[in-house]
Order: sequence, then structure tokens, then C-alpha cells
Amino acid sequence: MKSLLSLNCVFSYSIRILKSHKSREVLVNKKNKQPWIEVYYKPGLSMNEAELDDFTGKIKKTAQFCFTSLPDYQVMRGTREELSDKVIAVAWSDSDRSQVDGFCSSVLLPVERIGEVLHLGLTCVRPEARSRGLTHVLTHKAVASQLLRTSPLIGKLWISNCAAVLSSLVNVAVYFENVYPSPFHRSRKTNEHVMISDAINRYHRDKMYINREAEFDPDDFIFRGSVNGTVFQKDSSDCTYHHRNKILNRYYQHLMDFNRGDEILQIGYASTFAAIRHMLRINNRRIHPSYLEVPVHTRGRMAQTA
Repeated sequence: MKSLLSLNCVFSYSIRILKSHKSREVLVNKKNKQPWIEVYYKPGLSMNEAELDDFTGKIKKTAQFCFTSLPDYQVMRGTREELSDKVIAVAWSDSDRSQVDGFCSSVLLPVERIGEVLHLGLTCVRPEARSRGLTHVLTHKAVASQLLRTSPLIGKLWISNCAAVLSSLVNVAVYFENVYPSPFHRSRKTNEHVMISDAINRYHRDKMYINREAEFDPDDFIFRGSVNGTVFQKDSSDCTYHHRNKILNRYYQHLMDFNRGDEILQIGYASTFAAIRHMLRINNRRIHPSYLEVPVHTRGRMAQTA
């Protein structure tokens, strides 16, 4: 019964895309029949200059609530080139698109022998809208939209995530398939994981705000010193960025040195069933027994959260 209901959810998502353009999909709020969330596919290829300026201006206003100063990165650059490889899910405050309540700006990364990999990128939500669960919803819409565009019902969409935010790392491990690194029992590193991580390390650092001097650990998928001294560096004792599952938090804390500005690169893939799990927030995975009592590595401030 649960599986039938889940499939209905996926099909209803496809049906709710009432307007399908090459560059934009409009999802409708059932309560007032007005657009609520829009998914923009490579908007830099279709918007004129005025539209581009208006769109990026509203995005930046919302991003200001997430950063003390806006980094020269991603959609904040506002250029046509930067918006030509993005899949951006936007939650608007109203049908007039007067204000962006939140957005998820993901990046399509070309990888030889793999195709386009969807990097989950940057998600920002205004403080007054955070109780609506928009971070989860916007990520799901961006991923599901690209999955339906490229691999409907069958096949898979490779994704990447690079972060020091524990809640982000845990959620990716929970809701996507065969994510590496991950504490879950069946996750394993494949040739595809290696090829994607190598391509990111060699060619796509700028797209992910990875310091040029950062050292990549190909065994553990860690960028050492990736965000040292930037707005993306996190303090491991700041519970604002923790997931509610302490065991999974400790697993990722064990891999990173927060004082050095490390980030973890995660590679996995989305599928129809992963999209169902992400939408319904189902987590029935088993943690590998060896990670149940992971000691927190005593480097820098990491010991403070043990």
C-alpha cells in the first residue's frame, strides 16, 4: 500500500508541472491555484538582460540572510555564464514573484564517461520562511525536476555535495543512493565515484567554491582546507548546523578538521525510489555496526561535541 501511495506521489509531481518550458517549470500551490515554486533550467540561456538582472537581484536579497557578506560565487555573480549551467528551484512569496522566500541553486557539471552530474550547490531560505521546511522541499524539486528531465522512472542521476555542514552531509547520506562517504552498510565506492570525484578535483573547484590550494584526499573524499577563512567555514560546536541524529553527526565529524576548514565531498545518485524517499522523508537504512560508537577525533574544536 505504501509503495502505491509513493508512486502516486511521483506521478502527481509530474502532472503538477502545468507549464513545461525549456527553461522553466511552474508548480502550482493547490490552495490558491497560484504559482508557488518554480524550477528554472539553465536560465542564463533563455532570460534577457532585464529578466536576468531582476532574477539575480531578488536571489541576492534572500542570500543576504544566509551570509555576513555575499561570496563571489554561484548565482551571486549574476552573470549569464554563471546561470547557464544551473537548475534553480525558487520559492516565491506570491504569484507576482515579488520576493524570493528561498532557493536551491544546483549546478550541472560535465564529467567524461558519466554525463552531467548535478551538484546540489547552494540553498538559502529567509528566516521567516524556515519553519515551512523549504530547504528540504527546494532540494527535492531541483533534483526531481532534473531526474524527470533525464531519467524518468528508470535510470539514475549522479549527484554531488561538498560541505562542512553536518545536517547537509547527513541528509544527503540518508536520502540518496550509494553515497560515498557514508556510514550506511551498503554504501561503497565505485569506479563512477572515483571518476566524478577526480573530475571535480581537477576541473570544477570554482563551481563549488573550493580553495585552489586545498588538498584532496581521494581515499576519504575530503578537501583539506577547502573553505579556511571563508564564510563557509563552520565551527563544529555550533549546533545550528548539526543533524538531530548524533551518531551520523559524529561519523562526519570524525572525518573533518573544522579548524583547518575541511569539507567532505559526497558522491551518490538519485533515482525514482530515492526521490520518493526524499519526498516522504523515509529513512529505513541500517548504519554499519562499526560506526555505532564512532569516537569523535580530537582535532581542534571537534572534541567539544563528543
